[in-house]
Amino acid sequence: MHELSIATSIVEIAAGHVLEAGGGRVLAVIVRVGRLASVHEGALRSAFDVAIADTPLAGSELRVVAVPVRIFCRSCAGERELAGIGSLACPTCGTVSGDIRAGTELELESIELEPPDTSTIGAATTGPVEIATP
Repeated sequence: MHELSIATSIVEIAAGHVLEAGGGRVLAVIVRVGRLASVHEGALRSAFDVAIADTPLAGSELRVVAVPVRIFCRSCAGERELAGIGSLACPTCGTVSGDIRAGTELELESIELEPPDTSTIGAATTGPVEIATP
């Protein structure tokens, strides 16, 4: 199950970003996973739950943003989103294309932190703080 090594890497990278941002309780980790990334979402979620134990991310939620497959079709001169992953044929004209523009991603998109306690400085909290990752 390679999802455990993926989850471990996500946790390590996210923990590093949280420390750089000054810490805080992590509410959620948001990852983008392409349909061609060969990652089983259920296995990734289970592995994430194991990987966050005894880390700054303990108790956080994994949110997965599924990224559909998009190809560039030369015949149509544009990008086309595929309904499935069984064929790399343009859904408009049927031309097969190996020019994949999206759907292979496996990226840490952002980290959602609990809002800081600002009661000591009198500022109002408006909701979770998000760390966008490069």
